[in-house]
Amino acid sequence: MSERLLKIRNLQIEGFSDDDWKPIVNGIDLDLNRGEVLGLIGESGAGKSTIGIAIMGYCRPGCRMVGGTIDFDGIPIHAQSHEQIREIRGVRMSYVAQSAAASFNPAHRLIDQYCETPVQHGVLKFEKAAKNARTIYARLDLPDPDKIGSRFPHQVSGGQLQRAMVAMAMSCEPDLIIFDEPTTALDVTTQIEVLAAIKDIVENSNTAAIYITHDLAVVVQLADRIMVLRYGDLVEQGNTREILNDPKEDYTKELLAVRTYRKDYQEANSEKPILEVKKVHASYGDSVKVLEDINLEVGRCRTVAVVGESGSGKSTLARAITGLLPPSEGSICYEGEELLRSYKDRPKQQLRNIQMIYQMPDVALNPRQKLRDTIGRPLGFYFGLSGQEREQRVKELLEMIELPHNYIDRYTPELSGGQKQRVCIARALAADPAIIICDEVTSALDQLVAEEILKLLHRLQEELKITYLFITHDLATVKAIADDIVVMLRGKIVEHGEKGEVLTPPHHEYTELLLSSVPEMEPDWLDGVLEDRKVTA
Repeated sequence: MSERLLKIRNLQIEGFSDDDWKPIVNGIDLDLNRGEVLGLIGESGAGKSTIGIAIMGYCRPGCRMVGGTIDFDGIPIHAQSHEQIREIRGVRMSYVAQSAAASFNPAHRLIDQYCETPVQHGVLKFEKAAKNARTIYARLDLPDPDKIGSRFPHQVSGGQLQRAMVAMAMSCEPDLIIFDEPTTALDVTTQIEVLAAIKDIVENSNTAAIYITHDLAVVVQLADRIMVLRYGDLVEQGNTREILNDPKEDYTKELLAVRTYRKDYQEANSEKPILEVKKVHASYGDSVKVLEDINLEVGRCRTVAVVGESGSGKSTLARAITGLLPPSEGSICYEGEELLRSYKDRPKQQLRNIQMIYQMPDVALNPRQKLRDTIGRPLGFYFGLSGQEREQRVKELLEMIELPHNYIDRYTPELSGGQKQRVCIARALAADPAIIICDEVTSALDQLVAEEILKLLHRLQEELKITYLFITHDLATVKAIADDIVVMLRGKIVEHGEKGEVLTPPHHEYTELLLSSVPEMEPDWLDGVLEDRKVTA
């Protein structure tokens, strides 16, 4: 690495909170050479994403750059006009956001959104850009790469949408790509393909990359160097292998430590299941089948983990149970009573008993509402609470999720990722449900915050006797919290049983693939897995 592409000196960024400006990035220095990958790691609120978007010439609403310089290939980004920066963004540097669902325009097809940047900047004609899109879709292992571009964002899974965003970032072959948690929404098998594609593009095109993540096992597969951040300060930096094998700071050691949390196993009881899914089929439209002959029983006060790759039907199963996607065949019973297929037809009591916590709190929460309104709305809808009575209950729920009472007047953009997810939990709890469906609720969180959320969910389960259906692609989370495991593939259940039974060899062939795809804290792990699979193929 001989040519420096990016130079940041003494970067200082402040955010406005509680009627005052407070530092969120404190004098960070950063250097990046062409063809180099730099990993930025640290827990939620460390300033990783704030630095990433500052490089693009952005500051989040309520933030401001108050000091320092950002030079990109000799261009002082901090001193450029809005029009000058627009000529650079998308062409010479691009950004892959964490929340693909919040970043795509729902009214335009994927192929049109891919082609927009190269066409507007005069890099390619539409036909050539569309041809390139199909090639990159195939490299990222998107299904039916010749036709998937004709779909709208809501017609693909979260993992597929994230890969489509990676493809968009590559459309102009930029000098720098900033990856902000690009594999967060991906299952482990898809993650390997995306990481391999990213690694191939970076190495073969001499593209530099900044890889922001909370998943350390992922970043060590790609990064040449790592910077560890906390509360806007640089804690430690160095060569990836040095950081991995000989961390100097206690905080780095804590981040690198293997998560040890495990909830006590819940013995199955002989009571009738609280939820029964019987021979359920579901489709999007008339042609796209997504669930086929699903049979599932969920025991009272148990945690059932539903795992599988992107597009396997995990979230669709949740939508069918909640009535958001009415099944075309079969039945769903709660406490022995068959639920009406559509949520629109279900009485309030049926709606109240089954609540859902979504994967992306940024999409699930209204940024214009204070927490008193976000958490208070179910209290008014289901129980008719208002005024002081409702306010008191909101404060009780904030205490339950371990947030201070004075947060009641905060807006969600003022919260960290982990705090937002706690608010989503509080909103679900406000309905006093018997079953909560958790759809990838920890996938967007760093390991430390995710562990706190898992502990919180477990405590609430013990105190309130809640049953969880836990949809996830994170097998470490499954091992930590599950009583039972359901493995799904292409809309079908291929394995189902108690955790110990499913995770003990011999495994079903697909379960074995999932388990072997979990990244290890070893820099050469990805290369080894890819080589093994090449030999097997």
